[in-house]
Amino acid sequence: MNYDIRYLTEYHYTEPVTDNLNALRVRPATTSTQRCDEFHVRVEPEARLHRHIDYFGAEVLEFGIPRVHERLTIDVRARVVTSEPPEPPDAPWEHLEGEAYAEAGGEFLLTMGEPPSDQYTARLTELQSTGRAQTPLATVQLLCELIPDLFEYRPGATYVGSSIDDLLRAGAGVCQDFVHLALLILRRHGIAARYVSGYLFSAPEDGGTDSVEVLTHAWLEALLPGGGKRNEPVWVGADPTNNCLAGETHVKVGHGRAYSDVPPIKGVYRGTADAELSASVRMTRLDPASSARA
Repeated sequence: MNYDIRYLTEYHYTEPVTDNLNALRVRPATTSTQRCDEFHVRVEPEARLHRHIDYFGAEVLEFGIPRVHERLTIDVRARVVTSEPPEPPDAPWEHLEGEAYAEAGGEFLLTMGEPPSDQYTARLTELQSTGRAQTPLATVQLLCELIPDLFEYRPGATYVGSSIDDLLRAGAGVCQDFVHLALLILRRHGIAARYVSGYLFSAPEDGGTDSVEVLTHAWLEALLPGGGKRNEPVWVGADPTNNCLAGETHVKVGHGRAYSDVPPIKGVYRGTADAELSASVRMTRLDPASSARA
């Protein structure tokens, strides 16, 4: 698939602010099933962008605006080509054992953050037991089915800093919460798993439009044993919000241990003003011939 993506973010401050420092993780990644042909960022007020690659391989754009201003606009545009990933491996649980898998999984095998409170221990133990299937791949697929069935997708039920306790208490959340819960359970099963940020092209089922407003999205990648002669593990994308494996409609930006490793925009400014945020993402599906280097 070929996509044109525009991610527009605007901050309006109730009073003038200064020393506005920001870090952006918004450039679509280059993977075996995705490439970014074009990428542009415009910041208003104007600022010089500094680029570096973070620990997990995502490009980070940093900038600072020292002068007084009352509005900040970040306009991101990209052209991306994606393809369907190959069939995921379905090796048995025994293939998770050994140093080779542990080395490949690294920190993505470790639990993170505050442990769930005692009042939800039994619920999580039940989910962990119910969410285990005959193979690691089947377990990933089962969790993607269970989580949206047990929890309501409801914007506003949680916030960006919510914990798994908040999801269990509310019985509802958003994609970020569903992914964090799936990561916890997969890691408890010994499956390395990581948080993925990006965009999901979600056109109406009737296919009546090739240009849609979407939200930034989150899914996960699980490290599944290859099962072949070399038993090389493979990262496989899965979307517990939409009960599916990730495919050519998922555009990856970056990954990390949790959301806090890959926020699209993170910043701080000097001043007592409140900030009013408006953000929009528009994805347009293109004819392959119109993509510059498709």
